[in-house]
Amino acid sequence: MKEIPVFFFLGFLDAGKTKFIQETFEDPRFDSGERTLLLVLEEGEEEYDETRFAVKDYAVEYADAEKLTESALSSLTAKHRAERVVVEYNGMRELGAFFDIMPEQWQIAQVMTFFEAATFLSYNKNMRQLVFDKIQYTDMVVFNRFTEAQSQEEFHKIVRAVSRRTEIVYEYVGGKAVYDEIVDPLPFDLDAPVVEIADRDYAFFYRDLVEDAQKYQGKTVAFKALVATDKKMKAGTIVVGRHIMTCCEADIAFSGLVLLHTVNLPFRTRDWVSVKAKVSVEYHKIYGGKGPVLKALSLDFTDPPEEELATFY
Repeated sequence: MKEIPVFFFLGFLDAGKTKFIQETFEDPRFDSGERTLLLVLEEGEEEYDETRFAVKDYAVEYADAEKLTESALSSLTAKHRAERVVVEYNGMRELGAFFDIMPEQWQIAQVMTFFEAATFLSYNKNMRQLVFDKIQYTDMVVFNRFTEAQSQEEFHKIVRAVSRRTEIVYEYVGGKAVYDEIVDPLPFDLDAPVVEIADRDYAFFYRDLVEDAQKYQGKTVAFKALVATDKKMKAGTIVVGRHIMTCCEADIAFSGLVLLHTVNLPFRTRDWVSVKAKVSVEYHKIYGGKGPVLKALSLDFTDPPEEELATFY
């Protein structure tokens, strides 16, 4: 089946999604010649002015996200002979629910998330899971109606706690758009002979390592971790890591790394160990592909850190 690119526009009510999609459809450069389905899953205050669309071959469908199924989406694709899909998504629903029902040929092309700057901090405080959900998948976050009185750094830190790859744009009142250029230095020295990872910094280390493993190739790292093991693992192979809370208690997950060792100690799941190892990016069946494989230089039991749960805060 021919793949159908899907463009997602996320955000809460009055965040600026409809306005941006309207302007996108008015731009002749967006008219690629592909028949485009605009799927609107949220009724906002603004309505689309289709008379101004530069995209000539399109269809608009309004639907209730809670009632959609994979079959219904496939039917809409066939009905409109869609070759491209633009989705305006309901900000009060988690995006994973929609991903679960996407037809096989629908492929995510781009995800953009819009927030009203005046209400963002309140949403983040009171509906953190929904904010996290919108940021974790997105390629770009746009803060609309930003003001000089607001701190870019405060907004930046919230986004970066979820994703280091997401672009951030501050759309100021008056129309000026400013791209985020705040540099996030890692909380450890990647150029040190031994990269020492403090207990409080494991979450940052793990995320940076899995997002850009190649820059750790050949590096020696040292940190405390929990052991996870299984009878199916070969002798000399364990997984070491920490439980990380990215957003809230609901998303706590063990985030581990493959470790190869020659130490003759009876490691068991939930043992705390002190690890010093060299990183090699290579295939391992535990990853089901390439990933950071640690090769132990030293490995021993240790006491747990003061805070056993790793976070980005």
